[in-house]
Amino acid sequence: MKWTIHTNENVLKTKYDYLAAGVWNQPVVSGFSKEIDEQMNGGLTDLIKEGDVETKEKQVTVLPTLGALDAKRVIFTGLGKESNLTFDDLRESFGALGKTLKKKKVSSLAVALDSFKGKEFEATDIAQALIEGVTLSMYEFEGYKKKSNVPEVELEELHIYTDHDAQEIEAALEVGLALAEGTNEARTLVNMPSNLLTSVKMAEYAKEMAERHDFEIEILGKKEIEEMGMGALLAVNQGSEIPPRMIVMKHQATEKWEDVLALVGKGITFDTGGYSIKPKDGIVGMKADMGGAAAVLGAMEIIGRLKPEQNVMAVIAATDNMISHTAFKPDDVITSMSGKTIEILNTDAEGRLVLADAVTYAKQHGANYLVDVATLTGGVIVALGLDKTGALTNNEPLFEKVLEASVEAGEFIWQLPYTEGDRKRVRNSPVADLNNSPGRDGHALFAGAFIGEFTEGTPWVHLDIAGTATTKSANLLGPAGGTGAMARTLALLTEQFVLERAEK
Repeated sequence: MKWTIHTNENVLKTKYDYLAAGVWNQPVVSGFSKEIDEQMNGGLTDLIKEGDVETKEKQVTVLPTLGALDAKRVIFTGLGKESNLTFDDLRESFGALGKTLKKKKVSSLAVALDSFKGKEFEATDIAQALIEGVTLSMYEFEGYKKKSNVPEVELEELHIYTDHDAQEIEAALEVGLALAEGTNEARTLVNMPSNLLTSVKMAEYAKEMAERHDFEIEILGKKEIEEMGMGALLAVNQGSEIPPRMIVMKHQATEKWEDVLALVGKGITFDTGGYSIKPKDGIVGMKADMGGAAAVLGAMEIIGRLKPEQNVMAVIAATDNMISHTAFKPDDVITSMSGKTIEILNTDAEGRLVLADAVTYAKQHGANYLVDVATLTGGVIVALGLDKTGALTNNEPLFEKVLEASVEAGEFIWQLPYTEGDRKRVRNSPVADLNNSPGRDGHALFAGAFIGEFTEGTPWVHLDIAGTATTKSANLLGPAGGTGAMARTLALLTEQFVLERAEK
């Protein structure tokens, strides 16, 4: 998508097929709406009163101008009451606009940007929300069906009209686009079938990204993983013919590799449950069990575009969890990279195993802060539903940064308890240092507590996206399928570090 920023020009004196404008739910039209109303000889006021132009937030009306304006059609986006509008509402309102553009097959659009400004938002906020909301909402996973002969029409041109500084608007548009396209990359990865997105293919994808954004990259194959003693990752991979990969990417923003934020992703490309096999209803959709890895890769795409002044490392443990005569079994005892031994009580509790070795390896690479992301437990869905990400932490200041980033991203996080009782449960094994599945009660807590055993005091936040990584129904910011959950939160987290450093 290309855009052109027009400053101090009157969009009403230019000819476009489609012009987008905001309209507030208020007794009398004002601002840009008033200008349109005057050109229509009061017609807009009448249409609003009669309900033909919706002013409620997230409602869109396409209005043919019939020659009253130079633009053929005005797409009014309802913003509701000015005092009630939040940034999330604004982004979703632009999502509603994007859905309309896609349905109408609009390829070129003029936007009266300042018509969306309220008391709470600057033009730069509007610009970011515009491009982010529209790009997220228009995402579609093409899949593998035979292509239609009907040519696809995409939004190719945006003409932004504003009185604000063009360079600042340009920067805001770049941020919004990066956030949306990184999320869409994560969505595509989650939507891909596991026979096409194997651990090997995921590593190749990461390598291409690293080359594109000049990241340092290291990819460990099975031989190197064996040499490093990553027994937990190897155990999960035992039943598979496809070798595992440990993927490390580094964005080094300062001269010294210090104050490093590590983003650790679970990359289980398909999860059968192993010998603790999933039921038929539970096994469908397990291609999405690499949602944590997708979130990390999506975040790194954003970071690669925006290049924040924060050292960031991505660590992804990638494999599938299959059943064969070589697969690991309940009652096995394995040795993780950290040297801690683990009694296997449930082979379907495999995500925490690969994350154990990934966290240990991140620490070896100099991680000062750890945030792991994983589609880890059904327990978090039972506790919080399908629209909330569960979090555990050993460090409240780090969690507060993650929480602030999630609020900015519009991705809801809820902190779960992490107690000594949880730690005791995962340490309760007669034959090993740890067990990987203490019981069904508190399932999400024990899974997080297990990963915490490998952080060894490093500030850490665990994000369980089992409920939020996919959705069964479309919404204003995207279709059913992969959501790209936490990609934007992780990327925006780097800003919290930069801001904190600037304040010191």
